[in-house]
Amino acid sequence: MPTRPAALASLFGMLAFALAAGSAAQERQVYRYLDADGRVVYSDRVPTGEAKDLQTKRVYGNTIETNDTPYAVRYASERYPVTLYTFPCGEACDSAAALLNRRGIPFATVDVEDANNAEKLKQLTGEMEAPVLQVGDKLIAKGFNEAKWSAMLDQAGYPKAPARRTADAGRNTASR
Repeated sequence: MPTRPAALASLFGMLAFALAAGSAAQERQVYRYLDADGRVVYSDRVPTGEAKDLQTKRVYGNTIETNDTPYAVRYASERYPVTLYTFPCGEACDSAAALLNRRGIPFATVDVEDANNAEKLKQLTGEMEAPVLQVGDKLIAKGFNEAKWSAMLDQAGYPKAPARRTADAGRNTASR
């Protein structure tokens, strides 16, 4: 008769196999039973022979979070979505977008060169000045001021820096 750790290792191995085999479907059926030697067996196939204590188990799809966006960013963007009103205005507009990108903040860009978008900006601020940052529906900043914009984003709960990268940006590691 196998030792308890060996039986557990066998059990977990078979369970892992059953789960891996079932990942293609949302829900799979797995059978748990005792074999002729009294060992617990998990299988995705109906047992044959002298199976005892047969139980049917349901195995559901993977529930591991696979979203690359950090939770803090998702939470803040649901509560306070960021909109950048801009046009090709040079360094100020480029710096505004760069700040948002550097902090890893998802944002919508509204090009105010379009007449409809220009009207939205006029209703929002009363002026035709860009760039304009809107965080949620109440926080609005006209003109790029990095300190002021950073404070607004901090107040909304956005992280000060994006999550660490797991790979070097722009490097081709395959040729090494």
